[in-house]
Amino acid sequence: MGLIEIASGNSVWRGMDYYNSKKVEEVEKTSDTTIDGTVRGENLYRVHVDIAHPRKSSCTCPFADGRRVICKHMIALYFTAYPKAAEDFLKQVEEWEKEEEEEENRHYEELRDYVNSLSKSELQSLYLDALIELEERRNRYW
Repeated sequence: MGLIEIASGNSVWRGMDYYNSKKVEEVEKTSDTTIDGTVRGENLYRVHVDIAHPRKSSCTCPFADGRRVICKHMIALYFTAYPKAAEDFLKQVEEWEKEEEEEENRHYEELRDYVNSLSKSELQSLYLDALIELEERRNRYW
């Protein structure tokens, strides 16, 4: 698994914000698979990213210091060193969103077809059942 896959969604999106805001102040590719740098957050943090072994990455921020987690500063450094990775990530998100929208549209079309296939009495019965269920749920949570 790569750095982005291991990171939380929040860390990835905040890292993207830091990348876009140019909060990465230094970047040095120290090998084919490692990057060192500094990222400006509340303070200036020293960041090390190991692409081959993401859990070996480190940052001096309070969230990641001494832990084996991926923080927003690591993501920002990675995207700064590899802007194509940021581009690819955004393209992948667009594809996921498009697939989700298409699936949702298919689902609603199936619902429309189902509802249109019902008789008036079937619709009335289902509608009454749904209203009763909503009322019961409302009473349970109030």
